Amino acid sequence: MPDIMPIDSAAIEVRNLTKRYGAVTAVDKISFAVGTGEFFGFLGPNGAGKTTTIRMLTGVIEADEGIALLKGSGVGSLKAKQMAGVVPEMANAYVDLSGWDNLMLMAELYGVSSSEAKERSQALLESLGLIERKDSLVKTYSKGMKQRLILGMALVSNPDILFLDEPTSGLDVQSTRLIKELLRSLNGGGKTIFLTTHDMDEANQLCDRVAIINKGKIVAIDAPEKLRMATSGRHSVEISFNESVNLESLAQLPGVKEFEKVGDKYRLYTDNPSELVITLVNYSSAAGLKIVTLNTLAPSLEDAFVALTGMEARHV
Repeated sequence: MPDIMPIDSAAIEVRNLTKRYGAVTAVDKISFAVGTGEFFGFLGPNGAGKTTTIRMLTGVIEADEGIALLKGSGVGSLKAKQMAGVVPEMANAYVDLSGWDNLMLMAELYGVSSSEAKERSQALLESLGLIERKDSLVKTYSKGMKQRLILGMALVSNPDILFLDEPTSGLDVQSTRLIKELLRSLNGGGKTIFLTTHDMDEANQLCDRVAIINKGKIVAIDAPEKLRMATSGRHSVEISFNESVNLESLAQLPGVKEFEKVGDKYRLYTDNPSELVITLVNYSSAAGLKIVTLNTLAPSLEDAFVALTGMEARHV
């Protein structure tokens, strides 16, 4: 699916970007553009080239070929670095400094005035739920607290573009929710956000568009809903009963193409959900079972991701 973002409206512009490590081409001539104020997701399996791409876009490593621009400035330039905030996958705050001092240090590095740095840091620590621990050493922070602080450090310079590499990976529910709500607020305020994540639900909830990269190449770029609905053959019916059932008997029902157990529910993939619903009602009646829940499901972003990257679905 081609990217048709007009170049003059792009906050991030990538043309034929390529990175090789010896004989391995990690990123292979990718091209795309991210609009100003867009929330853009960058998805792919492990080793697909996501982190390599974000490291090139933030100037950490140089591309072997191609061009990457942030609002018209080359990614390695001082101007580009000043307009970008970066939240890496691995937290890199100074653990022997307090949360407050980490923010002050980052503000100084970006040339933010002392008064402005203090005002921004106070507001950020409050919004990140860290104000009560602002004077504690970062070594005493939990993983979730460290990740929230890293986000604050990326925002203290008030960047135009925010890059996030797996910002909620391994975090507790509260920290994940807080970070997602803050990201929505920032994007609503006009910030361009570039997000890499393995969490399909997170991408579906947050992103205006997503690009899917596989084996170093972009295989799709579109809105999550459009990618979902373009995925054929992945409609399903999800059902749960008052007691366990024989999986093989479900698999052999007419119209069932694939099946899997999802927690206490059974998900049956079909080309005709309405007919399968009738079949399941008749099946439950004949088997003396009571249906607890019964829902028809459209293809998910995860289904689209699996179809586009060629990953095999797991079957029970």
